[in-house]
Amino acid sequence: MNVVTILKWVTGGLEAILGIPVLGGTIVIGMAWTPLIAMLILHIITLVFCARNNEKKHGSILGIVTSCIAWIPVVGMILHIITAIFLMVDAATSNKDSMKREV
Repeated sequence: MNVVTILKWVTGGLEAILGIPVLGGTIVIGMAWTPLIAMLILHIITLVFCARNNEKKHGSILGIVTSCIAWIPVVGMILHIITAIFLMVDAATSNKDSMKREV
């Protein structure tokens, strides 16, 4: 598994946690919106690695948008869930692609 796939799994998993209705909101508000800044940084790092390896970038771009808009309660939850789905599907398909290249 390459670095891009691992970053997509990690950011996708964190987005999924933040997308859980009560838990995600409690984490974000309880930590004074710091998780949104941390996720923004992680998505930018993932985007840079995706660009270097010519991987799909749309999950990371959506994550950056989500991190900027997620302070709106219901909209943020929906965006976190959608971003998590995009990132995890990208990670799963890139993992399959890398396995095909190795064989």
